[in-house]
Amino acid sequence: MSNEEAHRQLEKIIDAVAASYDAGRRIDNLESAALPNQRQVIEALRHLQHVLYMGFYSTRPLNRVNLRQAVGEHLYSAFEILCQQISRAVVYARVGHGAPSPQDVEWSERAILDVFAKLPEIRETVALDVEAAYQGDPAAKSIEEVIFSYPAVEAISIYRIAHEFHLRDVPLIPRIMSEYAHGRTGIDIHPGAQIGKHFFIDHGTGVVIGETTVIGDRVKIYQGVTLGALSLPRDATGELIRGRKRHPTIEDDVTIYAGATILGGETVVGAGSVIGGNVWLTESVPPGSRVTYSVTGATQRTTVRGRVKPERSSQ
Repeated sequence: MSNEEAHRQLEKIIDAVAASYDAGRRIDNLESAALPNQRQVIEALRHLQHVLYMGFYSTRPLNRVNLRQAVGEHLYSAFEILCQQISRAVVYARVGHGAPSPQDVEWSERAILDVFAKLPEIRETVALDVEAAYQGDPAAKSIEEVIFSYPAVEAISIYRIAHEFHLRDVPLIPRIMSEYAHGRTGIDIHPGAQIGKHFFIDHGTGVVIGETTVIGDRVKIYQGVTLGALSLPRDATGELIRGRKRHPTIEDDVTIYAGATILGGETVVGAGSVIGGNVWLTESVPPGSRVTYSVTGATQRTTVRGRVKPERSSQ
């Protein structure tokens, strides 16, 4: 094929792609300038991660003399970025286009300052999460190793930040943060989930924690665990009914082993329970339960405290 012919075909393809934007679908939106900038949001998030772990992320020696200045540099940078990006998200969520008004900027500044004011409390909580990882994994040689190398620490720390923005009804930004963590770690935690203290995810890859999940204190889960929803009801027009609790409640001191799937907004795993690997659970279990999965011949069973429930045949 000649260079001229290749260019001619490429021009036809360009025309076809441009014309496809006339279909009026949601993916045909051309108001991208009004949307938050993903890279900018992630840059602000990185500043906040530095603030949570200053001694681990800093490229210069820190002490009590220069610590305040270093924290200030990160927070001022994050504030300026987030003010612009949240203002854009607020306008886009409301009308889909246009520049932020002074009221939009003021609302955004207030939300940011409210979240920043929670940073000492967030640091207290992530310190407990790090301690849970160190105490829960005999392979961990030090707290430093946990912070530097455990993907769950990064995912949970980002969740703690994103959750605070979610609580203040900031549109788009919390999901950008949580999906950044998802892409980096393979751990998918919706910022709307409610997660208690001393939380540990071991290994982490493939973990899914849905929006309305409630998790108590001192909970430990392993790779491949799904805390998800059952099939979702729809209204008369076929649209999903939103705003309901769709995901399970996990009470204090529960351990959930690899590959377990726990579904449904009415499903409660009682305090102190242990959910074995590959269990499929769609009903509540009382405190102190031991739930296991086994295959005998053609029958697959879930056992709860000696009660055997046939699940399905493998034939």
